[in-house]
Amino acid sequence: MTIPSRSTVSRASSPARAAGRPWRPSWVDVAVAAAVLVGMYLLLRVGEKATVSFDPAHVVKVDTSPAELPYYAARSLLRMFAALAVSVTFALGYAYAAAHSRRLERVLIPALDILQSVPVLGFLTVAVAGFVSLFPGSTPALECASIFAIFTSQAWNMAFGFYHSLITLPRELDEVSRSFRFTRWMRFWKVELPAGAIGLVWNGMMSFGGGWFFLVASEAISVSGHRHALPGVGSFAGTAIADGDLGKVGWAMVTMAVMVVGVNFFFWRPLTAWTERFKNEQSEAADVQRSLVLDFVRRSSWPALLGRLLRPVAELLGRAGRILGVDDRPLMTGRRRGGDPVFALVAGGLIAWGLADLLGYLRDRTGLGVFGEPFLLGLATLARVVVLVAVATLVWVPIGVRIGFSPRLARIAQPVVQVLASFPANFLFPLATWFFLRTGLSLNVGGMLLMALGAQWYILFNTIAGASAIPTDLREAMDDLGVHGWQRWRRLIIPGILPSYVTGGITASGGAWNASIVSETVTFGGTTLSATGLGSYISRATSEGDYPHLIAGIAVMAVYVVGLNRLLWRRLYRLAETRYSL
Repeated sequence: MTIPSRSTVSRASSPARAAGRPWRPSWVDVAVAAAVLVGMYLLLRVGEKATVSFDPAHVVKVDTSPAELPYYAARSLLRMFAALAVSVTFALGYAYAAAHSRRLERVLIPALDILQSVPVLGFLTVAVAGFVSLFPGSTPALECASIFAIFTSQAWNMAFGFYHSLITLPRELDEVSRSFRFTRWMRFWKVELPAGAIGLVWNGMMSFGGGWFFLVASEAISVSGHRHALPGVGSFAGTAIADGDLGKVGWAMVTMAVMVVGVNFFFWRPLTAWTERFKNEQSEAADVQRSLVLDFVRRSSWPALLGRLLRPVAELLGRAGRILGVDDRPLMTGRRRGGDPVFALVAGGLIAWGLADLLGYLRDRTGLGVFGEPFLLGLATLARVVVLVAVATLVWVPIGVRIGFSPRLARIAQPVVQVLASFPANFLFPLATWFFLRTGLSLNVGGMLLMALGAQWYILFNTIAGASAIPTDLREAMDDLGVHGWQRWRRLIIPGILPSYVTGGITASGGAWNASIVSETVTFGGTTLSATGLGSYISRATSEGDYPHLIAGIAVMAVYVVGLNRLLWRRLYRLAETRYSL
């Protein structure tokens, strides 16, 4: 007996897909349309107050009345999803360029290492100056700066993940696309994007959580020496923490939990269930991920109707690409082009010129000895990062594999993990400060626990994505052969999850360095605790406006992150690419 697949069932249940049948709206279609209209209305109502003017010299204090939290939550969600849209676009374009050109790869991947090592506070300082000059005296300048700061906490992880899915594309898919003479656009849309869809969604989910982690910092903007707090849950919590009001901090925590659960139910759960269709397997698993929202939308005729309406637009874009000569060359040559010595010479010359100018700036103001202290402090932070990644690997990899292998368990664990991963650690700093003071625990040790709240989840989420992508038929073959225990880990699980784990490890390492800035210095009310490390050094330089020491600290952190990536993670990347890709 043949069991119909999910795609067959969904096609049969969609009235718009039935040949020759006129479209008749059902109550499901009306409900979906009403939901879209309500969403657009809320978007307009929330966004209308984001276009007013502001006076740089007049600081407006955030209203910490709990009645304002629904509006603040909507403003924060709007910034988060705007940053996510920009991050996805950036990740797709950046990873595609790096994966398909060896010349660009030699520049883009090291640049990505450096970008993820630059703290969000460093990006925020530059973004504020740029956007305020573009939109002087208007709130959109502050909103754009905040969205850009959130973008910098999301984009790098997604770009790394999609880049690795491109360079480890299954060989048979690569050969099929070439034998059918796919154009570059057809290959990307039909082969490469589906192959990386599972990892892209799970990395997007984790990156979204990284945006929550830095929400407090991204919603507090300094302009002309004055600090402006944008309406949002992060600024609400930051003001409550500064005032020492635990009750209002609790309201912010409850609001954050509701937001995370709601986003997971209405957005991430449908996406993870939908990407099950892109698993590279010969037979479908008996138990698959489900989503009430996705099942409801599939019963509607709108997706099929929208697809038919957009098909002429896609054909028009394809014709435009062929006219411009962009999309008319079939893929018959190698995947990546070789290097260009002229390009390398020009790029190297520009980088050398920039470094010389930077060193001259530091020599004139503080002397080049300014690098000595942050290098020594970086050793303390490096030790915390190494211990954190090692412990997170031992704890979360087995749990992630278990969740990834069981769709039923994933339905239960995903919202719980999403809440834990997305919850901003600095919301817990008041409790952490109280605990450290009561127990006498030094922040040199406790800071590592706070760093883990923002970094360990990258390993867990990427492990879940890697385990979910392992073909069901390979797991069933292992069961039939009686391969269990350590042998199963060595023969199937470790090779299957290694590409995803490396992506999680490299982003967890970079995230831990970034999180050290807010974890090695904690403040609640009038009490401030500091740990010895590079993060507290950068945090202190930022608060004092000491740009030479800030530049030195960021440069040293970039050296540590890039060095660790080159010595450890890049070698694991090559191993995963050459030996453990499907």
